[in-house]
Amino acid sequence: MLLSALLTSVGINLGLCFLYFTLFSILKRQPGNVYVYAPRLVAEGKAQQENDFNLEKLLPSVNWVKRAWQVTEDELLTTAGFDAVVLMRIIIFSLRVFSFAAVVGVFVLLPLNYMGNQLNFDFIDLSTKSLESFSVSNVDDGSSRLWIHFGAVYIFTVFVCYLLYREYKSLSSKRIEYFLSSKPQPHQFTVLVRGIPVSSARSISDTVDGFFSECYPSMYLSHSIVRSTSKIKALVKYGDKVHKKLTSLKSSNQSEEKFTRSGFLGLFGKRVNMVDHYENKLENIEENVRTEQSSIIGKEVAAAFVCFKTRFTTATALHIRQAVNPTEWVTEPAPHPKDVYWPFFSTSFIRIWISNIVVIMACILLTIMFLIPVLIVQGLANLKQLEMWFPFLKGILSITFISEVITGYLPSFILQQFLSFVPPIMIMLSSMQGYIALSQIQKSACIKVLIFTIWNIFFANVLSGSALYRANIILEPKKIPEILAIAVPGQASFFISYVVTSGWTKTAENLFRLNPMVFSYIKRKFLGYSADDFAVPSVSYHSQIPRMLFFGLLGITYFFLAPLILPFIVIYYCLAYIIYRNQLLNLYAPKYESGGKFWPIVHDSTIFSLILMHVIAIGIFILKKLPLASSLIAPLPVITFLFNSYCHRRFLPMFQSYSAESLIKKDRDEQADRSMNEFRDKLTSAYEDPNLMPVQYSSSYQSLRSPLLGSSQA
Repeated sequence: MLLSALLTSVGINLGLCFLYFTLFSILKRQPGNVYVYAPRLVAEGKAQQENDFNLEKLLPSVNWVKRAWQVTEDELLTTAGFDAVVLMRIIIFSLRVFSFAAVVGVFVLLPLNYMGNQLNFDFIDLSTKSLESFSVSNVDDGSSRLWIHFGAVYIFTVFVCYLLYREYKSLSSKRIEYFLSSKPQPHQFTVLVRGIPVSSARSISDTVDGFFSECYPSMYLSHSIVRSTSKIKALVKYGDKVHKKLTSLKSSNQSEEKFTRSGFLGLFGKRVNMVDHYENKLENIEENVRTEQSSIIGKEVAAAFVCFKTRFTTATALHIRQAVNPTEWVTEPAPHPKDVYWPFFSTSFIRIWISNIVVIMACILLTIMFLIPVLIVQGLANLKQLEMWFPFLKGILSITFISEVITGYLPSFILQQFLSFVPPIMIMLSSMQGYIALSQIQKSACIKVLIFTIWNIFFANVLSGSALYRANIILEPKKIPEILAIAVPGQASFFISYVVTSGWTKTAENLFRLNPMVFSYIKRKFLGYSADDFAVPSVSYHSQIPRMLFFGLLGITYFFLAPLILPFIVIYYCLAYIIYRNQLLNLYAPKYESGGKFWPIVHDSTIFSLILMHVIAIGIFILKKLPLASSLIAPLPVITFLFNSYCHRRFLPMFQSYSAESLIKKDRDEQADRSMNEFRDKLTSAYEDPNLMPVQYSSSYQSLRSPLLGSSQA
């Protein structure tokens, strides 16, 4: 890609970012938009809709930047939870890494690359030159300047590992502090028990009660048996939808809307009163729900949530095998009641096993299919190849601006659009794998999206764009460093454009929230939805974290190869820092709390990026005829791997479970707390399936729910 094409892509995306920021600062103060840009504050009663209009609201403002900047980490922890703090720590960690990298790369390595003669670069008409002239490929073979690159790789590796260790240590300590200072939570006193022996003589509920009353006579509190309720869930969901339509219809002032024809699509049949029609539907739904709930009471699944009086007893039951037969009375951590993924329990073991195989095959198929847009993108990025494929476009492609837009902006834009479909697909696939918690599903999807992104966006683009066109290169394990050393530097310009498009513009677009704003307007104006009918979204960690980590991989990999990418990555993280702080405070509400379990994914991804950089460095120094430097780099990936192993042994257990010391201290601190009795009373019904609660749609348009089944108590 030519420098002029890259500058065109940067200019287009910079203009879009400025437009999004300007529109956001204006539209967020307009009537009705508070439900789009600050739904969390509305739900908490901290903000309300202002209907007064004045000209000042049409002027852009940057006050939101100041408010987002001034919020402390403790305030963020209180309002958004520990996972939100980890998300911001990822951004801060990345800013520290790439600020250091940008200083070394831009002021030390970039001039060395630019002054090389390997590519016969002249200084005339800079805009028409390839960006490879700014990469390490332009340094002369065997040049002593390459030892500066060698030293930079070592220094950068030590610096990143130091920051990783410090961050892992800080977050693990903060996780313990957050636990010790938090209020009692139901999942801290509960385990999920599966493999319950089924007896014809008594029910599963009686079996559970008898077993744990005998094994934990003084500490067993209660249990909640799991039942298969997928059919009831569908009925309740449909009932809520009909009830919402009825509420909207009754609040409408236009009497014509309350009548329609009873036939197909309201076009045929006799005219009926829609209010009466919906009320009759709700009565039928209520009756069907009551019938299903009555018939399902005896349909118990061999699984139960078992609650204890102390956290230490819960941990004991969790980590000690309960029965002689290891397939019976199997315990695992219980998620928070709001985090439970209830459809899982209606899935058999065989179905879960088959689903896992299907998921693996689906991921492989998706990866193969994604190669099609990758090849298209690489064709667009190469002007000569594009003219070869479509010779009739030579006249259009000869226009400078059009060719720069097609080769500079369009490839990364198309790839980003295709990639936007991947996170929802991965969430769907992860939900089929038998996870019992929404947080587990999202963590699994996060790993899938990250692996998919690294393979399809990085390796597939690198190989299809460079190495696969070289017929003399055979993919052998020994030649992998050389292949990557040849292929990766040539794709620097494409990835710079990708950072600008998928990083800058996508992040600014998340702030602007174009689609939610348009949908909100359509609902209020044309579908009759009230302004209060809004949902508070949660952070989509499975799509946001992989994007941040992929840009981290690009920055680490291209640190010494093509340092020109580093300022663009630093700008992305600066935008992300401000925008995500604003969104966490005003927009997102935590759906669950995983306790910062996304950080080990960040650590492993960074280690992988470092080792990938080392492998490419070995190949670069071999190609540049500096074998001594290549030999001296070889121990670096081994040392990095050993460092990773030490960190996992030292800190990872603290992210997997809490120590007996912490649990006992927390239990002792709460012994004199009178509110614990009230908490235990609520704990007995905390894990009741919400689909087993009675449903009643009253004339005041409110759904009334109360527990249908009581918990068994010791």
